[in-house]
This record gives sequence, C-alpha cells and structure tokens, in this order.
Amino acid sequence: MASNQEIEIKFRVHNRHDLERRLRTSNLKPVTKSTHEVNTLYDLPGGKLRKRGELLRLREYGRKWILTHKAKGKTGAHKTRTELETSVDDGQQIDQILRALGFTPSFRYEKFRAEWSDGKGHVVVDHTPIGDFGEIEGPAPWIDRTAKGLGIEREAYITQTYSDLFFAWKKRTGSLAREMTFQAIRSNK
Repeated sequence: MASNQEIEIKFRVHNRHDLERRLRTSNLKPVTKSTHEVNTLYDLPGGKLRKRGELLRLREYGRKWILTHKAKGKTGAHKTRTELETSVDDGQQIDQILRALGFTPSFRYEKFRAEWSDGKGHVVVDHTPIGDFGEIEGPAPWIDRTAKGLGIEREAYITQTYSDLFFAWKKRTGSLAREMTFQAIRSNK
C-alpha cells in the first residue's frame, strides 16, 4: 500500500533548459513529456476548506482526470501533508457532483508539466503563467539529495501552494487576473 503522506518542496526555475539538461544527466528518467494541466480547486461556502488548510482539487492532466484531497499539513524545510487521490473517468461529471454537494470552484490554475523519476521520488518541471517552477516530491532525505544534485540550495526551497504563489505574484505585479491561467494573465496585464 502506498503512503498517503506527501512530502515536497517547490523551487523557482530560472533556466528551464539548464534544469532539463541537469535532469537528463542525473539518474532520473522522464516519465511524461510536458503535458497541459488544468486544476480547479473547490470549496464550501465561506471558504471552509481553505480556512482549515485543506484543499479539494480536480485536475485534468492531458486526457486523465484526478480528484485530490489534501489535509492541513506541516511546513518546515519541506511541506508534509496527507494526500488522498484517485483517477476518475469523467471530470465534467465529477464537477457536477461536487457542485450538487455544495462545493463551488474557488480557484483555477494551469501549467505545462513534465515529470521525472528514479522510482524513489519525482521531480516535475512546471511552466506556469507566472513563471517556471520545479517540485521535488519523495522522502525528505531523497528530496535534499536530489535538490543538491540538481544545484538547488536549501534556501531556495518553497513550501507555498500555487494559489499562494499566484496571489503573492498578483500583489507584486498589480495584475487584475483572478485565476492563474494563461488567458487570464494575458488579458489582465
């Protein structure tokens, strides 16, 4: 049985081509090529899940749909929290079920994601509307070894969510975008 504990860090990618070169020369192997991904977060009236530090997400990744719940976590050098997820056949139907249960979409974000793995953990490279980021997920010692091997200093670790990063970016840039999609960012520059 796989662990439901998610342990991860994000990091800002300043040169995606250089990072991809380092990934190719590491012991990590490509799992997926860069694939379009759209994520919709759902919440209850009054933002009950957000206030509890939880997340309910419906992800469309290429042709796959994944429903995920993330519990409130602990943040230190790494972000750790319980994650439950399952593949679903029909994302539009799940959207309708969630809405029928009182959940409403609260935030959307998209990216192009490529995945790499060595069987012990994953490294992903995300091209987002607010810049390029990487994530390293796996056991904490593996994360630190992998980050070091890729030239990522511990001070560069980010434990924020994409919605946190988006709202910080929005405050910094003065953007009027309400979601982290390529269209919303282009329309609100």
